[in-house]
Amino acid sequence: MADAWSWEYDPDANHVIGGIDNLAFIAQVEERADELVRAAAARYLDGTKYTGLSPRVQEETLDASGMFVYRDSCRKPRRSRRG
Repeated sequence: MADAWSWEYDPDANHVIGGIDNLAFIAQVEERADELVRAAAARYLDGTKYTGLSPRVQEETLDASGMFVYRDSCRKPRRSRRG
């Protein structure tokens, strides 16, 4: 289910990117996150039914701007955005 995949800042955007003034870098990270979501949707067609080992944390470097870490959460249900 490709539409079941999404990305989010963990625990929240303010914690992860609060105070970063380089908006171009943030845009690059978010664009790459969108690509990683599409890749995960293709790799794990229904992540909630995935029974293999949990994917490891991975790291990516974007130009000289900086780096970010991520992990596919195959079995984790999507968090509710309702308050």
